[in-house]
Amino acid sequence: MVVALALVLSAAFGAGDQYLGSLTGSGHAWAVGWSSDVSLLSAPWLVLPFLAGTTQRLPRRAALVGLACTYAALLAYGLMTLSPVEHAHITAATVRGFVVSERTVLVGGIVTGPLFGWFGQQWRTRRAITGALVTAAALCLEPLARRVTIDPIGYRAVWLAEVAAGLALAAAVLARRFSRGVHA
Repeated sequence: MVVALALVLSAAFGAGDQYLGSLTGSGHAWAVGWSSDVSLLSAPWLVLPFLAGTTQRLPRRAALVGLACTYAALLAYGLMTLSPVEHAHITAATVRGFVVSERTVLVGGIVTGPLFGWFGQQWRTRRAITGALVTAAALCLEPLARRVTIDPIGYRAVWLAEVAAGLALAAAVLARRFSRGVHA
């Protein structure tokens, strides 16, 4: 039941991310600009398998759930991209175009999904903080990484929120670690 819920929530995350990015050109005045910045964030896609991994007791299962949730989100993202909502149609050519344009993301998910799922499980079961802090660091450092590239985050509120989320995760990890004793 927990896995099914994680998969459904992951699909909603992927579809929502694509929809949010499409709002910029939709004429919704409240969404212009910042929604595109939010939908282009990468670190939340690492938090997704991390959280899924925290639902599992066994490392192998956590890695598989992390992978499954990553691909459920990517599938929903792709379906939303190619849907009538986005003024598109699913054909062999559009699916091929999507796969080719997103190939680095699709291949990267093979590594990041299981890895971050395992990080989540290790944090939950062993109180191992390294993977959890790597996840928090991804949130905190993405705005800086994007700033030095050709695609910086344009809205200050977006990067501040992402850094704040990363700091909150790091604080929660450290608080849990030191409130219940020190482990690997």
